[in-house]
Amino acid sequence: MSPLTAPQDSSHSDRANRASQLLATVRPGLQLVETKMKAVDSALFAPLAHAFLDLIGSGGKRLRPALALLSAEVAGMTPSSAAYPRVVALAAAVEMLHTATLVHDDVIDGAMLRRGAPTLNATWSGGSTVLAGNYMFGTAARFAAQTDDIRVIRLFSETLKIIVNGELRQLRDRYNYEQEKSVYYQRIYAKTASLFCAATEGAAILAGLSDAAVKQLRDYGYNFGMAFQIMDDVLDFTSDEATLGKPAGSDLRQGTVTLPFFYYLHRDSGADDLIAYLEEQRLRADEEDATIWDHTVAQVVQEVRATGGVKAARQEALNFLEQARNTLSIFADSPCKEALLGLCDYVVQRNY
Repeated sequence: MSPLTAPQDSSHSDRANRASQLLATVRPGLQLVETKMKAVDSALFAPLAHAFLDLIGSGGKRLRPALALLSAEVAGMTPSSAAYPRVVALAAAVEMLHTATLVHDDVIDGAMLRRGAPTLNATWSGGSTVLAGNYMFGTAARFAAQTDDIRVIRLFSETLKIIVNGELRQLRDRYNYEQEKSVYYQRIYAKTASLFCAATEGAAILAGLSDAAVKQLRDYGYNFGMAFQIMDDVLDFTSDEATLGKPAGSDLRQGTVTLPFFYYLHRDSGADDLIAYLEEQRLRADEEDATIWDHTVAQVVQEVRATGGVKAARQEALNFLEQARNTLSIFADSPCKEALLGLCDYVVQRNY
């Protein structure tokens, strides 16, 4: 049985253990990244310092820095290489940039919880939270500069521009149910895949690979990142609040059109009627009772689950992952290559 069609009923702990096993080969490097990220200037404003450490400490599996380290090592670099600290700096930069964007996202969305835990936005004022995010952006830029490579620094700055542009486009397109699928792809590239690209491409540059090989690793990051976000969007419809830390259908509730809903919307000729219904219900919620919109979204979530929207979106994620696997064909077999291949399986098997 192909890993891409493996059963999806493994337990949460099994999936967590599998992810840990895949990253074991770069665990020492990830510990260096963690230490670097947690080094706080003693002169830093104490409440900010505490919040900073709490945010860093609550990080997930560190997939983005792991991809940077795995890419460098699949390219032939070892932890004893003189250039390895520069890859650690890159890995810390991409993770810090990711964390900073989450802080700002929580302000934009008014989110009080993330993965079931209170956000900084829940205890600080909006202005203070934005400034905390700004500090993290600055720290990420400092780490990027420590790579001492102008191509990587330019890549980092370009990625930051892409992410911000994507966030602005997402705000503009809220409740625009008639957007093309290409708009969704542009958005998830900006929101998610661009940072995976920065991790893998930057590491390939620091490892001294040819331009062609750098492109292969960048393409891995792109395809992996696109699949990762599509699966996030699938989980927003298929998981529950206990798992997600937020109600199912949260993206739709905020007016963000994702791939499962796109396929549900265009499953037949009734798209115009559904759009009219959604707009009517949202207007009623604004004028009468906010729970009207909650009930409407819950209803749509059930219908998306019952139709082919989830299945079609998941298949697109699988297609991206197959392309990610193909990009690794030029690299010699190694534990790091096996980890990069294995992470493609993990993406479609996770439930959070």
